[in-house]
Amino acid sequence: MRSASTILNAMTVDVEDYFHVAALSGSIDRSQWENMEFRADSSTRRLLDIFDGASIKATFFVLGWVAKKSPQLIREIHARGHEVASHGMSHKLVFNQSPAEFAAETYESKALLENLIAAPVLGYRASTYSITKRSLWALDILKEAGFQYDSSIFPIRHDVYGIPDAQEVPGPILTPKGATLVEFPMSTASLLGVKVPVSGGGYFRLLPFWLTRAGLNKLNHRLRRPFIFYLHPWEIDHDQPRIPAGKLSQFRHYTNLHRCEARLMRLLGDFQFASVREVLSSASLLPGAHDAPSLFGESRLC
Repeated sequence: MRSASTILNAMTVDVEDYFHVAALSGSIDRSQWENMEFRADSSTRRLLDIFDGASIKATFFVLGWVAKKSPQLIREIHARGHEVASHGMSHKLVFNQSPAEFAAETYESKALLENLIAAPVLGYRASTYSITKRSLWALDILKEAGFQYDSSIFPIRHDVYGIPDAQEVPGPILTPKGATLVEFPMSTASLLGVKVPVSGGGYFRLLPFWLTRAGLNKLNHRLRRPFIFYLHPWEIDHDQPRIPAGKLSQFRHYTNLHRCEARLMRLLGDFQFASVREVLSSASLLPGAHDAPSLFGESRLC
């Protein structure tokens, strides 16, 4: 039975395939991508059917590479009433790109998606949450490109990404150049004094379901705060090819793939979900915002 909570949460999908994942990049060179079995089309459509069955709309952060490979899939996402947002072009980590390279990819991906759906694309999410303290300059490029919100910052400590002291509540922030951009950070919850990432993805598969649910319940019921949840189409595709990789990468990528879809169905029954655009709009955070705090409270982003 659905929770009695009236908090509206954001459901998001990072539309990429299994061979795009950073954890497997040491085993699959970019030059091989065109020759890999393309499975994102069918697994994304499976998610569309699941969301239709639950009567929810989500935000799909689409990788430009996928949009070029399957433009009809992107049109279908839009036609079925979901929000299309950008996940960049090539799945390169932002902090490994120059500002000029990032800007070129960002403008290209936005234009590609907008041409496909004939509608504005307002949101952006960096590959592997790679807007960190060393790549905050990317926020100004997003603003200049016309994005209204970003969802790339993970307020945790991780070996690849994360800004541990970043704000945890969705709202306006100041970029290094002093512009205003709305940030919907990835959700964490404090459980027994420990900050736990409860946003989805690998954490949703690796952590016990009850722990994720407890964290999300705390955000909705005790803190009265919306959360943002994410997953990838390949996470419900347990028949995907197994790629030889290091033990840690294998563990992160393949653990509990066979359980993810069932867990997702349980989650959809427990909480209220909508697109990022709807959640932010219902909180009067779009369009525009005033008196924006810095990402770190009183300090500036730069």
